[in-house]
Amino acid sequence: MTLMIKTRQGEAGAVNSWLILTIVLIVVALAGAGTAGWAMYRYLQEKTTVDTQVNNAVAEKEKAVRTQMTSDFSDAEKLPNRTFTGPTDYGSLSFSYPKTWSVYISQDGSTGGQYQAYLNPVSVPPVTATQQFALRVNIQTQDYGKTVATYDSYVKNGDLQSSAVKIDGEDATRLDGTFPDRLRGSLVLFKIRDKTVTIRTDANTFMNDFNALIATIKFNS
Repeated sequence: MTLMIKTRQGEAGAVNSWLILTIVLIVVALAGAGTAGWAMYRYLQEKTTVDTQVNNAVAEKEKAVRTQMTSDFSDAEKLPNRTFTGPTDYGSLSFSYPKTWSVYISQDGSTGGQYQAYLNPVSVPPVTATQQFALRVNIQTQDYGKTVATYDSYVKNGDLQSSAVKIDGEDATRLDGTFPDRLRGSLVLFKIRDKTVTIRTDANTFMNDFNALIATIKFNS
């Protein structure tokens, strides 16, 4: 009888050990599955992030390439340049400008007054106080120093930045910023004989063209 009780106790102990071991294995398996699941979740999350970054980078690169191609095409379309030539009596001012621009001369200086010309891509819009142009050309009988002085207050308050430059080897003034008519751009002022020349762009969009253009200016002093 005692032996039977001991046997049953031994069997019960063995069952309990197997039960505990089974539970431990189940817990370990569940923990492993949970860890694997979390690892897979993190992997997919990281993969999604990386894929998004890669896709964004590819899209940005493609956009940059398209923009560069458009810019290159636009620049190529402007070539070869045309030559602008002003009146002989006004110093035969000349410079190169994109062939895609049109020219409108509103005052030709034939009566001794101002010479005014406007240049703009494709067509020149009506001349108004607020209209932007790729380029304005003005030649007038006005003292160079007095003309420059009309912008002094705008330079002092910071609307315009003034710098000394050379145009066809002669001293000139360049102004960049917001002008009295509230249009933003750049201009160069220089003297031809008894006249003052103002060449200006009304938008930063044309700044590369403007910089290239003023480098080609020639005149008879």
